[in-house]
Amino acid sequence: MGPTIDDVVASIRPWRGRAVTIEPLAGGLTNRNYAVTVDGRRHFVRLPGTDTGLLAVDRANELHNTRAAATTGVGAVVVDALPEHGVIVLDWIDGVTMSNERFTADGMPERVAASLRRLHAGPRFLHDFDMFRLVEFYLRVVDERGLPVPAGYRDGVRRLPALEAALAVRPLPPVPSHNDLLAENYLDDGTALRIVDYEYSGNNDPTFELGNTCQELGWDERRIEALGAAYFGSADEHLVARMHLQMIMSDVGWTLWAAIQAAISTIEFDFWGWAEERWDRAAERLDSPDPARWIAAVGGDS
Repeated sequence: MGPTIDDVVASIRPWRGRAVTIEPLAGGLTNRNYAVTVDGRRHFVRLPGTDTGLLAVDRANELHNTRAAATTGVGAVVVDALPEHGVIVLDWIDGVTMSNERFTADGMPERVAASLRRLHAGPRFLHDFDMFRLVEFYLRVVDERGLPVPAGYRDGVRRLPALEAALAVRPLPPVPSHNDLLAENYLDDGTALRIVDYEYSGNNDPTFELGNTCQELGWDERRIEALGAAYFGSADEHLVARMHLQMIMSDVGWTLWAAIQAAISTIEFDFWGWAEERWDRAAERLDSPDPARWIAAVGGDS
């Protein structure tokens, strides 16, 4: 059992003897989050959830990368941390938490691209991220614990080597990436879209970041191409095809994340339903003619 928020507040030396108020925050799918105000200054405090090592969360990697992201102006500034407990304290970002609905506004692909380009141009992250390897890790966790996966998943993942081979034909240089861009991990501070929560961050092919964003936000082809054009300067067919293949991989990987969470998380959320929803979406795309077309476009064989 990890520390309570009261334990954490008491452990941060600069806060001792000062006026402190604590407010629980809703919405986290893995951790316990709080707003802590100290002498009028607000902070975000994150306490890790249960057994997050089974989800491949490396807290040292997260802390290093959160600090690196802050230097770009995209991430929040790290005020303090308790590494022995996986606790991180961030300066509060005064902004609007984004949602899929908010991302339907005009100009959003361009705003997302601007923030991602800033993040990707920043300091290299501590470790690399590869969704193909993460799927293998999650499958080992599932097998070791005898956890269920959505129907058809194991047959479906047999098609992944073809996707991986295609993406390796003309690889893009890895950049420091977030890799888990749910709408709620973006905050609009009125000037730019800020990005928070670097649990799965690592150096990665930028088209995974772009594809993951498009998949999480439910963007249509027009917005997918607009994001590619804003990020790369043009929506070249092979780059957009890479984004589409990475969109599939995003769902394939996070399906297993949700299946594991369904077994270990104490948070009230329908993780199993989310796993099935993601796999149904991935399976529908894998069963369509589209992957063969995208594989051909990125330079691979269908």
